[in-house]
Amino acid sequence: MTTPHKRPFTSPLRAGLLAEIVSLAFDTLRANKLRSALTILGVVIGVTSIVAMTALIRGFGDQMHQLIRQMGSDTVYVQKLGFSSWASGRSFLDVLKRPNLTEADAKAIQSGAPSAQMVSMQLGGGPGSRPERFSYRDQSTKQMTVVGSSANFAETNYIVLENGRFFTDYEVAHRREVTVLGYAPASTLFPNTDPVGKRIRIGAREFTVVGTMGKRPSPLFGNPDEFAVIPISTYEKIYDPPRIRGILLRFLTIAVVPRPGAPREQLIREIEQVMRSRHRLKLDEENDFDVMTSDQVMKIVDQLTRAVVLALVVISSIALMVGGIGVMAIMTISVTERTREIGIRKAIGARRGEILVQFLLEAAFLTCVGGVLGIILGSAVGLTVNHFAGFPVSLPLWSFALGFGFSAAVGIFFGLFPAFKASRLDPIEALRYE
Repeated sequence: MTTPHKRPFTSPLRAGLLAEIVSLAFDTLRANKLRSALTILGVVIGVTSIVAMTALIRGFGDQMHQLIRQMGSDTVYVQKLGFSSWASGRSFLDVLKRPNLTEADAKAIQSGAPSAQMVSMQLGGGPGSRPERFSYRDQSTKQMTVVGSSANFAETNYIVLENGRFFTDYEVAHRREVTVLGYAPASTLFPNTDPVGKRIRIGAREFTVVGTMGKRPSPLFGNPDEFAVIPISTYEKIYDPPRIRGILLRFLTIAVVPRPGAPREQLIREIEQVMRSRHRLKLDEENDFDVMTSDQVMKIVDQLTRAVVLALVVISSIALMVGGIGVMAIMTISVTERTREIGIRKAIGARRGEILVQFLLEAAFLTCVGGVLGIILGSAVGLTVNHFAGFPVSLPLWSFALGFGFSAAVGIFFGLFPAFKASRLDPIEALRYE
């Protein structure tokens, strides 16, 4: 005795049915424009938030990577406090009590670290530093950072000079009032003139411009080109170190470039040995200084951007949940309104699986339309902010896939209840429904 052949569960997906269901969903959407728009509003808002904020945060991360890479992937920075101190959660006051770094520390690293090829020093730009306005004749800038450095600042930080030169060791030793301008003040004060040799005012003092720097990648917050560099000896003559809660602060940064072929890890070990010896630290005492590399900074930036993106996705999910609840409510009403239609479809042979897939696809179609609109609006928001505010923007394909996937998942998840309700209707009772 042979058993009757059963249609597989995939029969709802037989040829032509999918196109028919999509057509029915589109007709439903078109026939109830206002209701459909209100239904997918939450989905649109959620996906727009995900795409727009991801574009801005990823743009910030990409620009930070470019800026950090431009500073030199091999350069090692020694600081009183750096990114690692903030990331470790140490108390700010405890970090402030660390000993200040000095020129003697830089000289000790140069002589005591065999892997060090070049050592430079930098003051300013940190907490407590005083920004100044730069002016030339009737042109003036907003307040910008003033940095004091040694003569090899450009080499250790891999900065490209656009015009002129950097100041020399002689000018540093004799506290000359010379300056190298960043791209922003140079383009503001001298839009159509060669600035080299001109006398400008930095605050109340006059300086001779000996060079200008090229443009650097700009992150989301701040402009890295809004600064000028003067000799570190001149900086110390002009600016007194700040005090915070009675603690004298001197935020000297020491930049060290390794010799060709010398492993960076070996250089870091040598720097730590020199500094720990100078600060007379015991074996069980932790470093009272920070040693940072560009890779460590990039890892911290990546951690921050990932955390922010995750938080934004979670927050945006609330809007998607609201949109999903709206989809479930509207689809439940739709099932009630189309009870007789469901009864007729079942009476002429439609199976439960076909009805289930039909209503699931209608819900998914609604939310996918919201997802597409959200992707378009999110991209438009990101590009608009980039155009008017200059914020960097990155629109990776995975953010589009994430937004579209979320919208489809919301439609399927919240469409399950009304779809199951529709598929389980008794055809006789459904035909009697008024």
